[in-house]
Amino acid sequence: MNEEIEFIIDSAKEAMNSAIVHLIKELRAVRAGKATPSMLANVMVDYYGAQTPLSQVANVSTPDPRTISIQPWEKNMLQQIEKAIMNANLGFNPMNNGDVILINVPPLTEERRRDLSKQAKAEAEHAKVGIRNARKDANNEIKKTDIADDMKKDAESIVQKLTDSFVKEIDETYSIKEKEIMTV
Repeated sequence: MNEEIEFIIDSAKEAMNSAIVHLIKELRAVRAGKATPSMLANVMVDYYGAQTPLSQVANVSTPDPRTISIQPWEKNMLQQIEKAIMNANLGFNPMNNGDVILINVPPLTEERRRDLSKQAKAEAEHAKVGIRNARKDANNEIKKTDIADDMKKDAESIVQKLTDSFVKEIDETYSIKEKEIMTV
């Protein structure tokens, strides 16, 4: 196989892999009943005028499966952190006791579990679209090359196998997340 085709296939593989990485990041933000520090991963705190991730201004931990504890490194950041959590619109009600912020994570209702499962499925479908777009782009690039038709067919076949394996990985990732969400 020539270098141009190998480059096209490698580029497609890289694009497909980034779709998987993005899916995993998005699914981490979908809560699944038990408290995890990653639930607050997207919370940005106003730290002396700069928007800073919560994890860089406080220690976020889970002392038990229903509680998230946030211990700021500077006590004067308590109100800013509390405000950032409220502004993130995650549905949490932070409680500030003067030293730490505690968040009680309520158990999910059956309806909320279904909604979260739908949200996770939508993220999985979005990732599949990304995979298919990478396949389409690769196939278009392959068609533009100056090589024999049988080599083009072979290259398209390789791209299709890549697509199938990445779609299978997305389905497996979604299936694991759905099971996690639906487990009471």
